[in-house]
Amino acid sequence: MFDLINGLPVHPLVVHAVVVLIPLAVIGLIAIVVKPAWRLTYGWLVVAAAAIGTVLTPVATSSGEQLEQYVGDPGEHAELGETLIWFCIPLLLLTVAVVLLERRKASGRPVGGDSAKAIATGVAALAVVASLATAVQVYRIGDSGASAAWKDRVAGGKVAGDSD
Repeated sequence: MFDLINGLPVHPLVVHAVVVLIPLAVIGLIAIVVKPAWRLTYGWLVVAAAAIGTVLTPVATSSGEQLEQYVGDPGEHAELGETLIWFCIPLLLLTVAVVLLERRKASGRPVGGDSAKAIATGVAALAVVASLATAVQVYRIGDSGASAAWKDRVAGGKVAGDSD
């Protein structure tokens, strides 16, 4: 299903969406944690970026498995790629939690009564940790993918096979 579009592999197309949306969600989540005034204005936009990136993550994984038929086993990249969904799901859930807690607070019905501030602070702290962990994992996966795709083809700044 996630093989080719117009003769081109789906994997690089979907991966670029994930590699843009997930880091945007990471940056957005950290921003709304640091600047609570932005939560009501931009919170659902951050949720949307995290949700779309999370939904596309298994598509990237599946299309990568299909691409293996043409280019061979990418080794560590495939193994790392399988883990990303387990970073994206907490990122998405914590983003939703941060936004919903702020909406409840703004409506005058904070979750947890007297301990609402402690709950919000705990969720915000977890959100930052999840964001940073997700960013590191996206980097690791991307780096291993770039190495799998290009390491043997590019040497010393020249593309292997160039006669110049």
